[in-house]
Amino acid sequence: MPSPSDPSADTATPSAAPSDAPLRDDAWFEELFRTHASAVYRYFVRRAAVDDAEDLAADVLAVAWRRRDDVPAGAELPWLYRTAGFVLANHRRKGRPVPVGDVPEPMDDDDPATYALTDERVREALAALSPRDRRILLLNAWEGLAGDALAAVLGISRGGADAALSRARSRLREVWAEAPDS
Repeated sequence: MPSPSDPSADTATPSAAPSDAPLRDDAWFEELFRTHASAVYRYFVRRAAVDDAEDLAADVLAVAWRRRDDVPAGAELPWLYRTAGFVLANHRRKGRPVPVGDVPEPMDDDDPATYALTDERVREALAALSPRDRRILLLNAWEGLAGDALAAVLGISRGGADAALSRARSRLREVWAEAPDS
């Protein structure tokens, strides 16, 4: 019988990953890319200089690959949007000016964001809101996030996200009502 200090006594093999863990390989990433890359790109087109949108989207997808085990199955897009928010914040901290007057070319005439971008009154109302309220409203209106997906992007509970969206909408209504008609 080997002694406890004998290295040959440890014959246990490392345990394999649980069988229920999602396989995060090249095929997984290709599917993630094919499904969500254009949504991430549009996220940046609406929030940064058009010239930077492709690079910023690539940065988010690179983070997704590096942290693929952290991407929750079934909630990939909210995770990507949350990561995109961090990537955008880091980009803005670099000190590159983001021209407010440069509106991105519309990708689709039926995209509601196109109408919002062309309406100066909407821009002024959004500008009067806090950055958090503006972010919540744009995630809801432009990215179509609500409920659990919005909560995941904001890093708060579902109830908190619902309340934050309701408060942001209420403040937008107040700002809109106070604004002079154009």
